[in-house]
Amino acid sequence: MALNTQPNLARPDDFYEALIDMHRDLDDAQSQSANAQLILLLANHIGDHAVLLDAMRFAREGVTSAVGQDVAGGADLHPLAA
Repeated sequence: MALNTQPNLARPDDFYEALIDMHRDLDDAQSQSANAQLILLLANHIGDHAVLLDAMRFAREGVTSAVGQDVAGGADLHPLAA
């Protein structure tokens, strides 16, 4: 299995809204905990160690390449967004 970085969400806006709603009324610590739990649940669902390592590398590169840039400056902060 290879990491799929092409848009693959049937309803991306609905997913994003649900993700934001998941954080509603949580403090920072609870929000970080919810993110960690979601990451671990999805990692367990994927299950493929190599794919997970590729995803972590891809995510980190997306963050480090955006340092010093802002959205208005054209930084691609969401590499999976279409």
